[in-house]
Amino acid sequence: QLQASGGGLVQPGGSLRLSCAASGFTLDDYDIAWFQQAPGEGCKGISCITRRNDKTYYRDFVKGRFTISRDNAKNTVYLQMNSLKPEDTAVYYCAAGRVGLYSDFGWTQPNYYNSWGQGTQVTVSS
Repeated sequence: QLQASGGGLVQPGGSLRLSCAASGFTLDDYDIAWFQQAPGEGCKGISCITRRNDKTYYRDFVKGRFTISRDNAKNTVYLQMNSLKPEDTAVYYCAAGRVGLYSDFGWTQPNYYNSWGQGTQVTVSS
């Protein structure tokens, strides 16, 4: 089971850190991704940390602002979000799985992930 937390209301330019904690399995054995679902839009993969060597991937629109990391001792993956923009407003989900093909944004495909957290709301507004 995955538990996502850390969302909230923040002003533009602010920061939040999302957490994805696992119970019942070890996150280090899996690729972990964060997905974003904005109002009226589909679910988009925005970042991934790989199971083999903690390689990280980002979509262009969050690169340089968001950082994904893993704390194996806490069995938790984080998404540090800085310089937040109103367009980052969304529900954020973490997901665990085993990606078959990382290249060409393969890691963004939801069907690779078989365990999902419940989502945490991030609202960026002044």
